[in-house]
Amino acid sequence: MGFKCGIVGLPNVGKSTLFNALTQTAAAQAANYPFCTIEPNVGEVAVPEPRLQKLAEIAGSANVIPARMNFVDIAGLVKGASQGEGLGNQFLANIRETDAILYVLRCFEDGDITHVAGKIDPLADFETVETELMLADMDSLEKRRANLEKKAKSGDKDAKATIALVDLALAELQEGRPARNADVPEDMTKEWKMLQLLTSKPVMFVANVDEDSAGTGNAFSKVVEERAAQDGAACVVISAKIESELALLEDEERAEYLAEIGLEEPGLDRLIHVGYTLLDLQTYFTAGPKEARAWTIRKGWTAPKAAGVIHGDFERGFIRAETTAYDDYVSNGGESGAREAGKLRQEGKEYVVQDGDVMLFKFNV
Repeated sequence: MGFKCGIVGLPNVGKSTLFNALTQTAAAQAANYPFCTIEPNVGEVAVPEPRLQKLAEIAGSANVIPARMNFVDIAGLVKGASQGEGLGNQFLANIRETDAILYVLRCFEDGDITHVAGKIDPLADFETVETELMLADMDSLEKRRANLEKKAKSGDKDAKATIALVDLALAELQEGRPARNADVPEDMTKEWKMLQLLTSKPVMFVANVDEDSAGTGNAFSKVVEERAAQDGAACVVISAKIESELALLEDEERAEYLAEIGLEEPGLDRLIHVGYTLLDLQTYFTAGPKEARAWTIRKGWTAPKAAGVIHGDFERGFIRAETTAYDDYVSNGGESGAREAGKLRQEGKEYVVQDGDVMLFKFNV
């Protein structure tokens, strides 16, 4: 299953530089002028997972296949995007298709790179972009409400329930708050997601700092971190310029470079892991002679639903899942050793998959 994180921000804040580093390609044209990205660029990124390589070694796997996340580089938004300024409506539609939004905020001074507002103020940048998303949501909801009212008057119960959710969202938006602040009834979360509101999505702040501040952050990024904590959002401090340089290096060179600048791991690794947490994701594994593979699922999924990520037939014909915790798999030298030690369990349809489970599904269709 694919998960998409949309990278948004004002022009010239480092979005495309970050995207290029993430995907290790030059697919997104990074240039010093607004709207240089005229199509949303989607890049698949391998999720860093040291456990996977260990499993492959134990299982003697011929191939190692990591889990993937999608990042969408969306053209720089500007004030008025919700009304179509700077091709805004086209790009707002692209954001609607993502699972989470990454606000890239400029936290560096550079006289050679023009800022559209003429000054560096990451929170003002954030508010400009989020205001456009809120205005777009309001416009969408108000247009939808008129049609729903007609259906509700004819006795359509679903329409009545949807109107209640629309009004819940509008109440927040009209007070200048994003839709994610709304208190949605637990039994209506599925219907709420179907509204596809831009401001109901999980949010991550990416404070893009100068190279010297990559390890410690700076005054600008500290303000961003404080705002993220206040809003209950995720936050990562990163230097997109450094990450773009790291992306071009081999593993050994990358490790040396990180050591030189005092970083334990690439900022992109942290960004991806924080993205996993933000989207409430976890990993389970399959391992054998042919391949060792990481699979991404949401926390709380049962074994049949997790099996369905591999193939729909696995979920439809699910019988059981032979399951070993990662630590037990490693400490007992693999599947056979885990079985002999009584650490391999037979789990049924109600089993909730845990992060790191090594699984083999039995099914019949």
